[in-house]
Amino acid sequence: MNPKVSVFIATSLDGYIARTNGDIDWLDAANATVPNGEDCGYGALMQSVDALVMGRNSYEKVRSFGFWPYGDTPVVVMSSKPIAFPDDLPNTLQQSSESPQELCKRLSGDGVGHIYVDGGNTIQRFLAAGLVHEITITVIPVILGHGIPLFGPTTSDVPLTLVGVRTYEFGFVQLKYTVRQQYPGSVRSAEAHSFHSGSLLLMSGAIQDETVHQVDPGGE
Repeated sequence: MNPKVSVFIATSLDGYIARTNGDIDWLDAANATVPNGEDCGYGALMQSVDALVMGRNSYEKVRSFGFWPYGDTPVVVMSSKPIAFPDDLPNTLQQSSESPQELCKRLSGDGVGHIYVDGGNTIQRFLAAGLVHEITITVIPVILGHGIPLFGPTTSDVPLTLVGVRTYEFGFVQLKYTVRQQYPGSVRSAEAHSFHSGSLLLMSGAIQDETVHQVDPGGE
């Protein structure tokens, strides 16, 4: 049985997760408006997940921050190219060239019940594979006009149910959806029917990730 898969990401009002060149300076500016002590639920999200899955570009972006924000939470970096992880990172970090389906099956066998998927192409691949259960989008009050969109082309509609809305006095709007389609082997958490404040990690997720050549339409 597949783990629950959650997406949590920030976008501009017009649906972009980064500028065309990958820059997320507009997210840095948005972070500056958030009061001290307010994490928009990020801590709650990280406490609820058993593993985090991201692409190589997201991993490289996080590394550029100069610190590792995930502690000992298991992190899987999906990449078809070898990655030399530095010794200062936790041994819970691993690389995978598996498909989303293969990865979910393996992680389930390892006892993982809840996965947080981060990064543009990685999110798109998990959606295309029918593995995503819930999507939380935090809309930042800025219009970029162009950039890297969160959602690329899909082979079919992905019906959603809005289960929660949260507004913040500093202008953010957080929308939480469950994916209505029932996927074979998936489990819907009872929590999906009630709204809990999601988490906001503005420093990651706004990156189009490297993906594996041999699986899923769209590739890298």
